[in-house]
Amino acid sequence: MEHPATLRMRLALEMFEAGVTLMRQNLRRRNPGLGEAEIEVLLGRWLQDRPGAEFGDSAGVPCSLPRGRA
Repeated sequence: MEHPATLRMRLALEMFEAGVTLMRQNLRRRNPGLGEAEIEVLLGRWLQDRPGAEFGDSAGVPCSLPRGRA
């Protein structure tokens, strides 16, 4: 039996892979004239730039880490 933290990590990685697969399909649909190499370039840019989530996926104010303790 796997440790619960291991299961959560496995699930997170599977969800990440599913998201990448969906975005790759989306890029193919949006750019039907592009080859696989060009799609992979666009996918890499999307993974690095994250339009709409430039500062991460969570709510709140971006900050530098590590933050000092008061």
